[in-house]
Amino acid sequence: MTGFTSWRKSSRSSGASDSNCVECRVTWRKSIRSGGGDDSNCVEARSQDGAFQVRDSKLGHDSPVFDLGVTDFRALLSAAE
Repeated sequence: MTGFTSWRKSSRSSGASDSNCVECRVTWRKSIRSGGGDDSNCVEARSQDGAFQVRDSKLGHDSPVFDLGVTDFRALLSAAE
């Protein structure tokens, strides 16, 4: 498991902590089959460095984040159908 925040700096930025750089965060995505409302309970996913991360949407930032390889993520999707 990893933390919920995944800020990424450009590889062109210097490694110094005082370097000025724009950071980006990978966003979470809900299934289109989810109710769409803020109160809908759903698993959220995002791609991260060639793998995937999933979390429980109803817990938001308090949810544990689980790292899954491609094979495991596909198995999760298959089991959820």
